[in-house]
Amino acid sequence: MKRRQLLHTATAGSAAMFLPAVIAKAGEGFEGILDSNVSLFRWPFRRLPLDETSLLVEKLRSLHVTTAWAGSFECCFHRDLGEANARLHRECDTYPELIPVGTVDPSRRGWERDFDACVSGLQMPGLRLFPNLHQYSLDHPAVKRLFLRAAESGTFLQVVVTLEDSRTQPEQIAAPDADLRKLPDLMRAVPDVRIQLLNLRPGVSQLAALKDLPGLFFDTARADSVDGVASLLAGTSPERVVYGSHSPFLIPEAALIRVHESNLGFDTLRSVLRENSERMNP
Repeated sequence: MKRRQLLHTATAGSAAMFLPAVIAKAGEGFEGILDSNVSLFRWPFRRLPLDETSLLVEKLRSLHVTTAWAGSFECCFHRDLGEANARLHRECDTYPELIPVGTVDPSRRGWERDFDACVSGLQMPGLRLFPNLHQYSLDHPAVKRLFLRAAESGTFLQVVVTLEDSRTQPEQIAAPDADLRKLPDLMRAVPDVRIQLLNLRPGVSQLAALKDLPGLFFDTARADSVDGVASLLAGTSPERVVYGSHSPFLIPEAALIRVHESNLGFDTLRSVLRENSERMNP
């Protein structure tokens, strides 16, 4: 049995044991988990066990995920972002749990057209940015214009720090994590913008530079170790940590197990599993 299969089997068994306790602890009236970080379609460098949408949705349902913000692996690599975003919207339209989150690349000419097509045309509540894969920095002049447009339209932005650990990235797309050093100044210049960082592996010094930005949210996908989620909460704010699994690239149960291991109180658990996402996207 391959290592990933072995880990998947063990993790799924653990999730089956603790999931009822997590849901019970969330209390009566809990609407289910909102997963802010899933992706659809094929990762081009290897097959993922849940890269068919029907299988991914079935797994999410089994974990009591009732809403998932879904991006697209195609948007990382396809030249025609307009068609990739439209395909994402069509796929999500088949499943009531899936809310499409399109992609724009502000370093490309015509990004405003993609923005309007997603937000005004397809009624997407948020957009994903891939600065490392699309090879632009956050001090690119168009990024500030994008932030302003997002703030004016009430659109949240998800900045993907990375999709894969740098130690295992395919040579064709090897890229360091997105450089976030310009983000504080950018957000202070556009104070109404709402930003979520996806797949950040938080370090103490990095969190210290980011924790005082009120419109900035963090997902749980790479908050590793038994106390990873608790440490992220302590280093930021209980109101700004949002559940995200990075499924199907990562095993969906892994993020939920880390939340369970953190032994969060009732209010914080509900905030992380759903309410903070709703606060980010009112």
